[in-house]
Amino acid sequence: MNQTEAITKTKEFHETSNIDAENIIFQKIPERLIHLYELINMPEYCIPVNYIEFKFDTTVIAKIENNFNNYAEGETTNDTDPEQMLIPSNKNLTEYFEILKSNMIQLLEDNRVLKMWVTLLIPKTEDGDNFGVSVQKNALSLIQQIESSTITYFGKLSRYYEYRGKLISKIVKYPFIEDYRIAVNEFDEKQNIDISIVMHEIYFFYTILYNVINKNFEKIKNPRSSNIDCLY
Repeated sequence: MNQTEAITKTKEFHETSNIDAENIIFQKIPERLIHLYELINMPEYCIPVNYIEFKFDTTVIAKIENNFNNYAEGETTNDTDPEQMLIPSNKNLTEYFEILKSNMIQLLEDNRVLKMWVTLLIPKTEDGDNFGVSVQKNALSLIQQIESSTITYFGKLSRYYEYRGKLISKIVKYPFIEDYRIAVNEFDEKQNIDISIVMHEIYFFYTILYNVINKNFEKIKNPRSSNIDCLY
């Protein structure tokens, strides 16, 4: 690739970046805000009441105890060995987590496009950078903070299965200790509240992204020609 072709490709990349970012800002983010608003107003994501619906399935406990007794009496088939039972996950939480995860991944993808867009628009550093450049840098900082927070939430929630699995293994090993059953219930309740909180946070992140970028769009896109204004 010669220099002329490289310059042409670079310009095409910049143009594509602008188109993708503006599509996210003016079309996709409003659509996502409507979608998320509907989600967080569903009973499942209503923080004050949703946690009471999650209890460890008592039929699973009964089956564990029955199989444990059978195993202790010498019946060692796969169906009765408590260590080889399939203990189901909390299906409701799994469903909610998948919904949350898809929205988190979408937010990270939108953030990636916006971060690239703002970065490419920041002009060469010169003496007397005007306010438009500082607006760009503030917008970029906001985008990076949202990205970091979303990744942190993702990591925290993804560890749910590992920790719950350890609690379930305790129930299998000690089926007559009620505290382990209560621990699973409490952990599921906490996880459901966490899912609701993070869903609200995603809605907030999109709101602040739209608010800051939309209000300062011209300053971000054309920083050198921006008048000195307030960021918010």
